[in-house]
Amino acid sequence: MPGFLLHVGAVVQCAHGGVAQPLVPYPRVKVSGQPIVLQPGPYTIAGCPFVLVLVPMPCVMGTWVMGSLLVKANGMPVLLRDSQAICTPNGTPLTVVSTQVRVKGM
Repeated sequence: MPGFLLHVGAVVQCAHGGVAQPLVPYPRVKVSGQPIVLQPGPYTIAGCPFVLVLVPMPCVMGTWVMGSLLVKANGMPVLLRDSQAICTPNGTPLTVVSTQVRVKGM
């Protein structure tokens, strides 16, 4: 499925509303003037309020499990708006709220 490429300025959140940011953007390719993000790069999550039976269990890291099938940069899949990610330690997904709308990948 085609989708817009994720870049550093994309708004990504955990399922509980915590803000996710890429740790390792790829600066050699830019869209809308900002570096794109590749699949193996993890996201850090801040401000997750998740509590499980009185035990705080906030999302702290997001790992992308599926990126683009056809578009690669530096030999690695780029991340798209519809890419799949899992948060640790609780296994909930990351959600892409908004991203640039000029460059699509598949």
